[in-house]
Amino acid sequence: MRLVLLDAVGVGKQDTFTAKQSSLTPVLEGALVIAMLTLVVMGHQLPKDLVFARLTPDSLLLVGTWIVGVWLTGKAHKGLSWQTDTARNVSKKDAQSDKRSTDKTLLIFGLAALAILAGGVALEESGDAMSKKLGMDGVIFGATVLAAATSLPEVSTGLASVRSKEYTLAISDIFGGNAFLPVLLVVATVISGKPVLPTAQKSDIYLTGLGMLVTIPYLYGALFRPKR
Repeated sequence: MRLVLLDAVGVGKQDTFTAKQSSLTPVLEGALVIAMLTLVVMGHQLPKDLVFARLTPDSLLLVGTWIVGVWLTGKAHKGLSWQTDTARNVSKKDAQSDKRSTDKTLLIFGLAALAILAGGVALEESGDAMSKKLGMDGVIFGATVLAAATSLPEVSTGLASVRSKEYTLAISDIFGGNAFLPVLLVVATVISGKPVLPTAQKSDIYLTGLGMLVTIPYLYGALFRPKR
């Protein structure tokens, strides 16, 4: 939904979002999203009592896959063996073009992250109360209203990135967030001491599969970059 909104509002009718960006990094990030969601489905099939030292096999695989995926993405961003020297030089030039203060940028980023964290806690509490008051199922409310609300930070940063013509950054922001979200299930398992994924409902697994499915068109878009 967020990528569709950025495509429709941010880029407009003159072009497509995936055609504007010129990197294959989103392909790796999208593949990481699919890999993480696949592990979520696999973790759902494990026994509910398979836990040791507050960890489960799926937790270790999720964290390990995410770390390896981020490392490979970073390695690819620095340059791949089949890339031309021209492409590498352009990438290096773009990386050196912004000379803002690193300390100031990190401070602003940290404050914004804390504000989002506080807002997320308040949103969860108010969302839970709202779903009960409206009589909506928690899964339906979470997949619609709550998902739309939690997407606002990424939509705002995405629109800002599009205005700055940083199209790859906008896609990476969304794919990166989607790939990291399953890691939070590991945090929940460690805190509670109980496996989280084996207790997931069928609707949760359905939405996980849907997440894989809607990621694939953007992988094709990043490769073929259609104008329509």
